[in-house]
Amino acid sequence: MSDGARLFGTDGIRGTVGRHPVTADFMLKLGWAAGRALCADERGQVLIGKDTRISGYMFESALQAGLIAGGVDVRLLGPMPTPAVAYLTRTFHARAGIVISASHNPYADNGVKFFDSDGNKLPDAVELEIESRLGATMETVSSKRLGKAERVLDAAGRYIEFCKSTLPPDLDLKGLRIVVDCAHGAAYHIAPNVLGELGAEVVAIGVEPNGLNINDGVGALSPGLLQSVVREREADLGIALDGDGDRVVMVDGSGEVLDGDEILFMIARARRELGDTDRAVVGTVMSNRGLEEALSRLGLALHRARVGDRHVLELMKRRGCRLGGEASGHIICLDRVTTGDGIVAALQVLRAMRARDVPLRALREGMEKYPQEVVNVEAPGAQDPLEVPGIRDAVDVTRSELGPGGRVLLRRSGTEPMVRVMVEGRDGVRVRRMARELAGKVRAGLAGQPSSRGAAMPMPELPTDPAKYGR
Repeated sequence: MSDGARLFGTDGIRGTVGRHPVTADFMLKLGWAAGRALCADERGQVLIGKDTRISGYMFESALQAGLIAGGVDVRLLGPMPTPAVAYLTRTFHARAGIVISASHNPYADNGVKFFDSDGNKLPDAVELEIESRLGATMETVSSKRLGKAERVLDAAGRYIEFCKSTLPPDLDLKGLRIVVDCAHGAAYHIAPNVLGELGAEVVAIGVEPNGLNINDGVGALSPGLLQSVVREREADLGIALDGDGDRVVMVDGSGEVLDGDEILFMIARARRELGDTDRAVVGTVMSNRGLEEALSRLGLALHRARVGDRHVLELMKRRGCRLGGEASGHIICLDRVTTGDGIVAALQVLRAMRARDVPLRALREGMEKYPQEVVNVEAPGAQDPLEVPGIRDAVDVTRSELGPGGRVLLRRSGTEPMVRVMVEGRDGVRVRRMARELAGKVRAGLAGQPSSRGAAMPMPELPTDPAKYGR
């Protein structure tokens, strides 16, 4: 790219529809460039799945045309969760899988992310090669070498069977009433069927997508409706997915929300009780200290990665861990899937409930979260906030006032022009006050700094206790 900026962020390419690079003409060229980079040596096939945004039709057609112009065969999966595309890419022995989605963002945003033939996110080197080809003139192959397209009619059924296969064959969910919120997203026709075919009584909400209502007051980021329905229907529990089905939060029978840290703990403890010999779990710099202490009591270490399931997965592989995740609900069970999978993670919790014959709320016993407050500060520039005069001093003062057990973290978002200001400690009232105060100082310090709005680049974490993270 001429300005040197990276197009691929920590989770592919994402932005507002109609603004570069999330435009139809760009997606046409991206499809061609990806096809040439991935299948230059021989003819191959690429799978395309999408969530339920109205713009998905446009981008599906554009990517399909670009790939075909580059001589690549295309298989269209239709609306399909992100982890389903990763799974089907492997089982079809495709050269790559493409997901058209902006995950938990509102419908006006969209984006694309790629999986390689093994169902993993593309390596940086391949992303760079695709970006380099975007600068070349798009040339269509000869007519006899053009790719072909076909729709995979049984894609949903294949993935439903896979999800069920991640549980022991003799385990069922009979007797459980489960409310599942699919966020009007890609799992609307998947998750209710998985749970129902396993024997649960399913109450499905967020399963009426219209192209405009994805993540709108429903799903993992807005669990209020799920909480209400669980209480009203006297359900045993609730499961909330996000728009592309790669993250999950859960609600117990009383309506209390359990986040990704608690889900990670519940799965880790269940595996320990079933004889798992793993010695560590991977979280992120945002993972609650309460998770770390609870895992330690189980004899498990917590390794902290940078935020983003891609970074979690990289550290899992480096450390030889089979379980990892984020507080946001991205849970990776590497012995079953290659990426965050909300349905599979929820099934692992349900397996733990069955193994101990206890309600969901009992599974979280043994973990007490520290009060944690995260405040978003608008920061369109690319400057490291800790290099701005006054901000590092403010961070040091906050950490000192928190005392033992306290943590402070400044992190640039990988998907929004924001700095996340996180404060964690033992006293919730003080934590909330100090987070707001520190955010105000960060906001004031960033005011007037040079802006690079529109730049697409990975946004690094800015830990204030570097010896603690990445161990």
